[in-house]
Amino acid sequence: MTSQRKIVVGITGASGAPYAKRLLEKLRTRVTTHGDVEVAVCLSSTAPSVWELECGGDVREFDFRTWGLRDYSAPFASGSAGWGAMAIVPCSMGSLARIAHGISDTLLTRAADVMIKERRTLVIVPRETPLSVIHLENMATLARAGAILLPAMPSFYGKPQSLTDLVDSVVDRILAQLGVPSDAAHRWGDAPAVRS
Repeated sequence: MTSQRKIVVGITGASGAPYAKRLLEKLRTRVTTHGDVEVAVCLSSTAPSVWELECGGDVREFDFRTWGLRDYSAPFASGSAGWGAMAIVPCSMGSLARIAHGISDTLLTRAADVMIKERRTLVIVPRETPLSVIHLENMATLARAGAILLPAMPSFYGKPQSLTDLVDSVVDRILAQLGVPSDAAHRWGDAPAVRS
């Protein structure tokens, strides 16, 4: 029997819901084809409205268990439950600041706090521009605590042909950090050599 990697996907109200949607699509495919991943979803209070604005529909269409903002009975609210990784996609600067300073005022920030204290994988995908020194210092605090800061910065060396290709260049990096194999179409070195 294959052991399952238990992953929490946190979604905040920052712009960038298409990254979260694509991540959930790829995780759903992984669950369906391999069954080696278990996924739970945790939303901030503003995530559903931003999701509707940027993606249409409802995040619950993925049939992953979605936990309420204050539902601390969620298994990943405790380190003893053994959830191995979390990605917060996208991550608002408000959520990032609360996590950086140990303010566990929602299930999402509590889950991130658990990942840090248990030394488990926490991938934070910040979405803001430009960045203030406060944002940068909060990110540095999280990096020192062991979090992986993975800004939503698409790559272009794979010659993207669509918006989905650009989104995938970020999502495939998130999956790699979570320890989930992906069907990444383009990796560095796959593109033809550029002649000078």
